[in-house]
Formats: sequence, structure tokens, C-alpha cells
Amino acid sequence: MTLKTGRGAEAPPFIVMDVIAAANARAAALPPSAPGILRMEVGQPGSGAPAGAVAAAVEALQSGHPLGYTEAFGLLPLRERIARHYREHYGVTVPPARIAVTVGASGAFPLAFLAAFDRGDRVAMAAPFYPPYANILTALGMEPVLLECGPETRFQPSIAMLEALDPRPDGLVVASPCNPAGTMLTPEELAATARWCHARGVRLVSDEIYHGLSWGTVAESTAAAVSDSAIVVNSFSKYWCMTGWRIGWLLLPEDLVRPVERLAQNMFISAPHVAQVAAEAAMDCVAELEAKKAAYARSRARLLEGLPKAGLDRIAAADGAFYLWCDVSHLTNDSVQFTARMLDGAGIAATPGVDFDRTRGGRFLRFSYCGAEAAMTEAPERLKAWLGR
Repeated sequence: MTLKTGRGAEAPPFIVMDVIAAANARAAALPPSAPGILRMEVGQPGSGAPAGAVAAAVEALQSGHPLGYTEAFGLLPLRERIARHYREHYGVTVPPARIAVTVGASGAFPLAFLAAFDRGDRVAMAAPFYPPYANILTALGMEPVLLECGPETRFQPSIAMLEALDPRPDGLVVASPCNPAGTMLTPEELAATARWCHARGVRLVSDEIYHGLSWGTVAESTAAAVSDSAIVVNSFSKYWCMTGWRIGWLLLPEDLVRPVERLAQNMFISAPHVAQVAAEAAMDCVAELEAKKAAYARSRARLLEGLPKAGLDRIAAADGAFYLWCDVSHLTNDSVQFTARMLDGAGIAATPGVDFDRTRGGRFLRFSYCGAEAAMTEAPERLKAWLGR
């Protein structure tokens, strides 16, 4: 007898997770004397959570107080601290009641999509894109609408692209800085996009998880400053270096506060209590986090100088995040095979572009540079040798 499986189970894989497994296997098979694998495949800071966050978690664990369920939207002190962050960083006043602490940004997206859209609704996004956007929407019975973007729009969607859609989408996901290209919308572009969406009844979802990691080429801005109807997603995984703690947040418009709260109560109950305590402390670890950011900036500079010398000179404008999106069509049209050969031949793990772009990704690679600085310094030399440059 063959039992039924749900259509949601047909969601495509997140290929970077397969690359991680392959890199782990390759590293385990190397002899002790061999050079190690340079890990450039995953967007995970090479250092752990800031010391203040760890200390707060240890204190909470040793306090003797139970670390149980919190309110579905999280601990009030953390939500108040996030509200303060919006006030200090963006000059935006946000009521803590509109902030929902979530199980990472990964837990935030299904809540946002379920609250804002119905089965069959069409949600637009730039391609290349972060794969779970489309995969979660597909699993929920919604339709991703992919807008093919290139260097001419800095791999970001434009209002002209949105105007050309017929029928008009029900929603739009933007990310600035974006994964994988690392490009950003200017404040004026983000404001214009938010106004276009609000005026036409298109729900804007603004992914801002790489805020704090911009490199001065484009000013950082939040959709919360220009739209009362936008949903903002953020996370402690990137700037705050807390990937494994699984803690993020949603900044919600008033009409979605109670709907998201009901969904969160049923789907997650609450984010992990101890992670919430650590996250609040992390927000005050500014000096340590800025030192980590400075290390990423040095790695970025070394790669932007070294990769072109190795033959990888077609790189998207790296405005923010910690990725370089490289056009390698002069070397391959099969990025999956190319990354596999690069792992074996050069000992470098990177992510094939097909994870982020279903039609053009065969000719792109994404390199992450948030790992060890020494690895980022070594990578161009290994590539130069492997490619015979």
C-alpha cells in the first residue's frame, strides 16, 4: 500500500545544506597533514554568540528559576529592547506590542505568510533569492512570482518590474541587504517600493536580517520607517552571531498583530526562553560585535582584491551581508558540478547558484566570507592555483 504524502513535502531542498554535508564528509576524509577545507558555503558567523549573551544564558540556567514557556510574542524586556533598537538605530518609534519574538527568521516567515496571504495568492520576489522564501510559500500552497534581476538593477526588484506584472501580486518580498547578492535598495528605492505596495494593496515583507552588516556604499533603512502596512523580519543570527540559538523577530502592522499571535501560539508556543535572555544581552555587546564586523570587512576587501586575480572578476556590488555573488559563466554553466570539483580540487566549499536562481543559477556561485579571516585570505591563492591562473 502506498500512503499519501502532502503536497507541502514536495518543496525543493535547500541545497546549501547538502553542500555543508559534502564539506563535512570531505573534511573527515582528509589525512591530518592535509590542508583543511575552507568553509565559504554557509552564512554562519565563524565566531559564536557575544560573551555577554553567553554569560546571561549561563546566569539564567544557574538561577534556579524555571525556563519555561514565555508569552507567544516573547519576553517583554526583550521586546522593549528591540523597540529601543529601532528608536536608536533608525529614529523610528515602535510599540513593543507590535514586536513578535520568533524561532529565528525561519520561524517568522511562515507566520508572516500565513497571516498575510491565502492559498493560491501570488507573492513576488527578486531572483536570485533566498530559497526558503519560495519553498515556504510553495509548501503553504502560495505561488512565488520570480522577477529576474541582474546587475542593471543591482539584483533588486524595481517598480517597473512590479508594474509589468499582470495580474498584480498579492505580496512582495524584498531583502536589503539581500542573500545571495549582498546588494541593497537605497532608502529612496525602498520608500518608493513601500509606497507602491501600500497604495495598491500589495503586502510588503521586508527581510532585514542582514542589517548592521552594510559596508557604506548604500545607506541602511527600514521599511518600518516608511510603511505602516509592511511586515519587517529580522534575526539575531547574523549581526548578533546567534545562529544556533534560533531567535528572531517580526515587526508587525496593527492589523496582523493578533492573527500572528494566534498562529504563534499554535505553531510554536514561544521562542526558547534561554535564547531570549541571551538575545537581550547580546544587543548591548556593541564593541565585540563591531570588532566581528570589522573582521568581515577585512575579509571582504581581501576577496574583492584576490578573486579577480584568480579569474573570478564578475562580482555583484557587495553593499552588505557577507556574501559575494560571482558570475562564473566563463568557467562553467553547471555550478553544482563546478562547486563539487572545487571542493575536491581546491578544498573550498561554496554554494552553487542554482540554490538561489532556478533558471540562471548554473553560471553563478555564492561565497560566504563570515568565516575565519585566515581562510578568506587563503582562498584566492588556492583558487588561482586550481584554475591555473
